[in-house]
Amino acid sequence: MTRAEAKERNRRALLDAAFQVVSRDGHRARLDEIAERAGLTTGAIYSLFGSKNGLVVALVADYLRPYYEEIEQAVPAGLDLLEAVDAFARYYRRSCDAPGALSGLSLQITLLDMALHDSELGARLAASIRSQENHLIALFTGRSHNGSVVTSQQAQRLTTALRALFVGLSQGVPLGLAPGADEQYFADAARALASGVSLIDHDEVSSDSPS
Repeated sequence: MTRAEAKERNRRALLDAAFQVVSRDGHRARLDEIAERAGLTTGAIYSLFGSKNGLVVALVADYLRPYYEEIEQAVPAGLDLLEAVDAFARYYRRSCDAPGALSGLSLQITLLDMALHDSELGARLAASIRSQENHLIALFTGRSHNGSVVTSQQAQRLTTALRALFVGLSQGVPLGLAPGADEQYFADAARALASGVSLIDHDEVSSDSPS
């Protein structure tokens, strides 16, 4: 095994261990337990990630990356905006029933608690999530909608709104707070959101308004 392969193996082991410990303990997660589960020392954590916060940020990026890659496959090119939003919504709903969905929900809630306890970590997590969401913004940008083409700014506004919608719904599904929220419900809610005010460029509206 090369040095690079050993480094990647250790990195993977620490991320897998961190997922388990952080999901359970949140800001109380101990680096020594994470290192022990990975069969390594805490020194390996500092060497690979710099700090506990660095490990948590890397964990979030690692968790989200395949999710956004799968979205790109689930929403093919050639669809207009509403068709793309429909496909995205259906994919998101299916993910609520996927193996590991409850573990993912636990991690989401835990990370929110951690961000509230540590503003520096919160800022880094937000930046990491925004960088991943750029994939989704790019996925919607340039699609046709109501006779025009969706701009990057419009896609960003829509992505923010869809995140809020789907995070709320996906938390409600396992808790029994979203009865009847099947794929069609997710798709209808997302289409309604994309059809409305979320796509208005307020900066353009303001500049076009008479002074």
